[in-house]
Parts: sequence; C-alpha cells; structure tokens
Amino acid sequence: MTLIIDDAGSGDLLFGVVIGAYREETDQFTYDVIDISYYQELFCDKEYLNEASRIVQKLIKKLKIKPREKIQVCQGGIFDTAVADLKEKYGEDLITKIRVIGEPQRLIEESYLDEIRNLGYEPLEDRETKRAKSFFHMMRWIKTDPKRLKFAKTGWPRLKRYNLFSQINNNEPYSKTICSKCGKTCEVPFKPDGNRPVFCSDCWRNNNLRKKSKSNLQAKFL
Repeated sequence: MTLIIDDAGSGDLLFGVVIGAYREETDQFTYDVIDISYYQELFCDKEYLNEASRIVQKLIKKLKIKPREKIQVCQGGIFDTAVADLKEKYGEDLITKIRVIGEPQRLIEESYLDEIRNLGYEPLEDRETKRAKSFFHMMRWIKTDPKRLKFAKTGWPRLKRYNLFSQINNNEPYSKTICSKCGKTCEVPFKPDGNRPVFCSDCWRNNNLRKKSKSNLQAKFL
C-alpha cells in the first residue's frame, strides 16, 4: 500500500493551497485546504509549513494508514516540515519525496480548480503551461472588483510592485449565510441569490469528494 501526498495552488495568485492524499491501490482520495490567511498576514512567518504538516497528518489519519504503509510526498518546499514530521513519526524508510504525476496529480489539481471556480473565477485552459498568463488573468479578475482582493495571496513580497496590492484593504468579510446541508452559519465568497443551495466550506469539500469518487467508479466500468 502507498499513500501519495501532493498540493495544488501554491504558485497561483488566488485562494489558499489544496493538499490531497491518494491511496493508489484502492483509488481513495481526500483533500483539505490551507486557508488563504496563511498567505496574507501570516505569510512572512511561514506558518503555512506547519499548517501543511497538520493537514497531511489529518488526511493520513482519515485514510487510516496501514502498518508499514509507504508515504510518498511531493518534492515541493511546502512539505519540508511535513516530511520531517512524518519521518519522525513513521520512520525514514517509509517516507520518500517524489515528483507526483498521473491520477493523484489530476485529482488534486481538479480540487483546486473546483475551489477557485466556487469564488466565481473561471481558470484559463492549459494554465499549467501558461503560468505567467494565468497569473495576470487572475489579477485582471481581481481588478474588475477590488473586493476580490481578499481571495489573493497578498503576502507574497513580489506583489508589492503592483499598485493593486499595495493600496487596497483586503479585510472585508465574506457574506454570512446558512449552509443548506448542515444548517450552520458560515461565510461564502459571494452574495447568495436565494435560487441555489449554499454550502459551508466543509460541506462543499465533502460534496466534491463524493462526486470525484462516483466519477472514478464510473470510469472504471467504462
């Protein structure tokens, strides 16, 4: 058995970072998100590294790691603390850093795209091969409505060269509403129109995971 850990969104201007865990043999997949706040006021403290480690541990627990199961982690620097913590907990011989490709990469990338689409943003096609264009496409989307700045990784030092990120306050709250599934009060990144269900982040994420699991099962029987 092998668990594969990867991320999506680390180099993108919008939203936080999706971290996913995938068990190759059983096609199990789950994910969680490093909140955007870790890339805003908390960015300089690099607290996102500790948060990444916490989420990795949470996902591994959720998938119920097997005795002596191997864990392969993406080579990205975002997992430096996570890898150190995993080696300490499970042993160095079970933890390796790899370049993630194939199904786990696809699922985690799709999860990130689902999250940014939930903001109302439609990503560029082939954005992986058009990183610079994707960055400016996201920035133009923010500029059309400066309130969207709260969705951006404003803690990046390189953004200071752009007036958009140095002059506008990004602390305006999301819209408060009631989750259509669990009934809890939550905040969403848009104004509810009353015509469609609204979900809190946990219910939205769980719903996406169910859709992905169903899609994977259907694909196996085609």
